Amino acid sequence: MSSKTISPAKANFGTLPVFLTAISTILGAVMFLRFGFAVGSVGFSGTLLIIFIGHLVTIPTAMALAEIATNQKVEGGGEYFIISRSFGVNIGAAIGIALYLSQAISVAFYVIAFGEAFDAIKPWVATEFGYEIYDNRLFTIPALLLLIWLMVTKGADLGMKALYIVVAILALSLVFFFMGSTSYSEVFDSSQLFSGVNSDKSFFYVFAIIFPAFTGMTAGVGLSGDLKDPKKSIPLGTLAATVIGMIIYVFIAYKLASSANPSDLVADQLIMSKIALWEPIIPIGLAAATISSALGSFMVAPRTLQAIGGDKVFPNKFVNFWVAKGTKKNNEPRNATILTSIIALVFVLMGDVNAVAEIISMFFMVTYGSLCLISFLQHFAADPSYRPSFKSKWYLSLLGAIMCIYLMFKINTPYAMAAIALMVVLYFYISIKSDTKKGMANIFQGVIHQFSRTMQVFLQKAEKDKAEEDWRPAILCLSKDSFERYSALEMMKWISHRYGFGTYIHFEKDYFSKESKERAEKNLEKLINISASSKSNVFLETLISPSNTAAIVQAIQQPGISGQPNNMMLFEYKKGQTEWLTDIVDNYSVLKTAKYDLCILATSDKGFGYKKDIHVWINKEDYENANLMILMSYIILGHSDWKKGQIKIFATFPKEHLKQEEENLIELTSSGRLPISANNIRVLPLDEHKNRHDLINEYSVDADLTVIGFHEAMIKSAKNIEVFEGYDKIGNVLFVNTLTTKFIK
Repeated sequence: MSSKTISPAKANFGTLPVFLTAISTILGAVMFLRFGFAVGSVGFSGTLLIIFIGHLVTIPTAMALAEIATNQKVEGGGEYFIISRSFGVNIGAAIGIALYLSQAISVAFYVIAFGEAFDAIKPWVATEFGYEIYDNRLFTIPALLLLIWLMVTKGADLGMKALYIVVAILALSLVFFFMGSTSYSEVFDSSQLFSGVNSDKSFFYVFAIIFPAFTGMTAGVGLSGDLKDPKKSIPLGTLAATVIGMIIYVFIAYKLASSANPSDLVADQLIMSKIALWEPIIPIGLAAATISSALGSFMVAPRTLQAIGGDKVFPNKFVNFWVAKGTKKNNEPRNATILTSIIALVFVLMGDVNAVAEIISMFFMVTYGSLCLISFLQHFAADPSYRPSFKSKWYLSLLGAIMCIYLMFKINTPYAMAAIALMVVLYFYISIKSDTKKGMANIFQGVIHQFSRTMQVFLQKAEKDKAEEDWRPAILCLSKDSFERYSALEMMKWISHRYGFGTYIHFEKDYFSKESKERAEKNLEKLINISASSKSNVFLETLISPSNTAAIVQAIQQPGISGQPNNMMLFEYKKGQTEWLTDIVDNYSVLKTAKYDLCILATSDKGFGYKKDIHVWINKEDYENANLMILMSYIILGHSDWKKGQIKIFATFPKEHLKQEEENLIELTSSGRLPISANNIRVLPLDEHKNRHDLINEYSVDADLTVIGFHEAMIKSAKNIEVFEGYDKIGNVLFVNTLTTKFIK
């Protein structure tokens, strides 16, 4: 957030304004107008359950809010600031815009509720002046205009002074309410408290009406930019308002249940005035509560919008500057207040925001759920910079997040889906337009890191199952020519796609220095971009060494990223360029000591062609290699690049063994449930007129990948690299050597 724009000066409020803003919103219009309806509809026990379920959301949210607020410097924007600095500006802005609209429309909601307070004087006006008042907008529009004038000209400072007055009236009205008695209360039997109530209204219908009464606990957070010590004031004020509000609601429910019968509670929305010691105090209290709630929303909403503009979220620079601009004296968001006034006036003119009120609840639920989710994730991310002086419990934060989602859909499924859809649309729109790309990718980074670390340690400590039939490749690739040819990177992508784990190491042949390290880091970044564009699951790394042999030794000692040890090494060279191949063969004993299977990819100008045909060549010396060769072909074929591909097996044996070997291969592939048709298995005779190299060059000339086995004896008997030469007529060749027996089950 741009501190130049948002917080050059503050009003320096203490904890009391946070508490008063929150408690006046909690004990607001819903308490006066709808709580009697709740008690009459679901009874005292049902109302207690509503209070309990509602606070399963609000208390975890208040604690999460207190935790997050004590970990960072909270500037202007309240909940928006906290969410955007935890989830990233793009996600924070998507939630923040919805939150701002909720707060702005809430101003209209409370002003319309303020008009209900005049229902008590309508009969008197009709009697005294002979004029019937049918439209409450006669009261609400002048009230809103007065409110707008006060906020634009005087700002939060006057709003806070008015808040002290209205909270005092609110407190007085509650005192008079609890002091009052009725004829019903004098004969009330407390044993009836938990008796059932006949009602045609469902529990969650009543809950949906009452829940907004509990959602005011974060109202004071919007003053964060005007607080002297937000880390102290936000937790203390918010938690105090939440707990005290819950206790007061329990006593109100008892007072209502013991003072009037259910039918009167349902029928008369101002039943509290009939119970109070002085009847007019309840309409006065309602007016005070609604005006204080409207004031609270009017102070909070513009500051949320000001903070959003300060983050340059909107695509237009002038709009960002205009809404973020504050007054020179106290940084009052005057422009944002004007815009909020227009939105509130539009909805007050509509006169009925009952449907909108449920959407308001949806957006508040999204906000509360986000706060709880941030707290929950931070408990598991183990971020050293996350050191809140107040700590909630991870299970309370998780409970709050789950309850928010559950209640959203329980209250109104279409509205819940609409709210979530709007958030998604806003997120993608802001992500496209914003210069800041941090968003969803960074939310769970710390959690994933911790989960990955824990799983790797667990897998390493777990008892290993040595059964070879459960083998899967954990492959290392060391390449000097990463940017000249992508064949090795492609091969690693295919092997690591579903069945295996791969680590690709780019080898920088140089002495370790500042310059070589910077070059290696740039090359790693380049590799990551290439890998991302090809949707590869390979883990990428760089290695600096002045020696080829030293690089190979260093590479084979790399830990497995899957929690399991590496078991295979892949090298790549271009046909005709044998320097790197010579080093690989010369270090065969090193790989054997590491007990690594070895694959050497010989790349040709043909590349992998159309990725259609994989030819596997087997002979009598390939007994141990055969299963690995077939399994590797099957694994490669599992990638979508090879979706039209097929495996063809060619075997070369003396004439007298052809029939038996063909039957053995067909049995192997069918019992192993491999996608190899019997028609794709060919057993060819070896004779003195045509050697194996000639057969491979003849039959695999059009193959996209040819898999050939080799073993230690062949390297020792030949002159090192001669084993890999003589295949110039075919495309890419994967030479395979296994050091441990593999089974196809």
